[in-house]
Amino acid sequence: MKIPAKLIEDTARELMARAAIEIPADYREGVRLARDRETGKLSRFVLTEMLRNWDVAVAERRPMCADTGLPRYYVRLGNEAQVAGGLVALERALRRATADATAVIPLRPNRVHPLTREDPNTNVGLHAPEITYAAEPDANWIDVTTVHKGGLFGSDYRMLFPGDGIPGIKRFFLDTLIESGKRGLACQPAIVGVGIGGAKDTCVRLGKEAACLRLVGSRNPDPHAAALEDELTTLGNYIGIGAMGFAGTSMVVATHVELAYTHTGGMPVAIHQFCLSSRRATARIHPDGRVEPRDDPAWFTDYYRRTGIE
Repeated sequence: MKIPAKLIEDTARELMARAAIEIPADYREGVRLARDRETGKLSRFVLTEMLRNWDVAVAERRPMCADTGLPRYYVRLGNEAQVAGGLVALERALRRATADATAVIPLRPNRVHPLTREDPNTNVGLHAPEITYAAEPDANWIDVTTVHKGGLFGSDYRMLFPGDGIPGIKRFFLDTLIESGKRGLACQPAIVGVGIGGAKDTCVRLGKEAACLRLVGSRNPDPHAAALEDELTTLGNYIGIGAMGFAGTSMVVATHVELAYTHTGGMPVAIHQFCLSSRRATARIHPDGRVEPRDDPAWFTDYYRRTGIE
């Protein structure tokens, strides 16, 4: 049984609304805990107002932040899943859903031609929205996740070398957070994704996925990565910058580290901060027409992190 493209389009349109309006429960709880721990008066005030703002957004069905970022999709394809019309129909459905959501929700039309600055007012254009794919064995469903992530600041990349080791990663992490906090280049508190290894494009991709597609409270199954996650979170909340750059201890809600095997001579590292408007929504589409809303994108499956030869 094939999944109709129209069902994918309708689901994606609904996901766009959920992502823009409703903060994921795991991040909201992380912010609440940060607020309760925060000793800085202004930072605590900001966190309290953030929580109130999210309540108002849900009650009034309006985006919780005026800047709805750059909408994008992550699609996990079950190996046995079939889409009527194939992947071309799927991509057309996602592009139509994006344009419709931009007009109806509404989303801010952020996508412009990089040279002429022409804005089609749809968030659709050259390589927009981005669609990232992953496969999953023994499944006949499709998971669609939409993420609205800012596309300007809060991210950085550095080519480190084996001799820099973990201390070099920590130094880069702190350099990035301090610069973004002091200059207002990210809206903290943030979920910070750290991609380590692979080629440059691999670690940048993994850092963004780590920030956007893992639940607050999750841990990397690699014990070395999990230990680094804990230490980086502690360091990030020790530098004295809290919510929205005010003095405090609530810059980092969680740190998620993802790894890729890399060249023997290097250690590329990328950092992405998923800001206070951590917008994400997921649904699983079954071939019988059922659409199952899901809290967890479950992007980093055992298959996705596989290391062996199949």
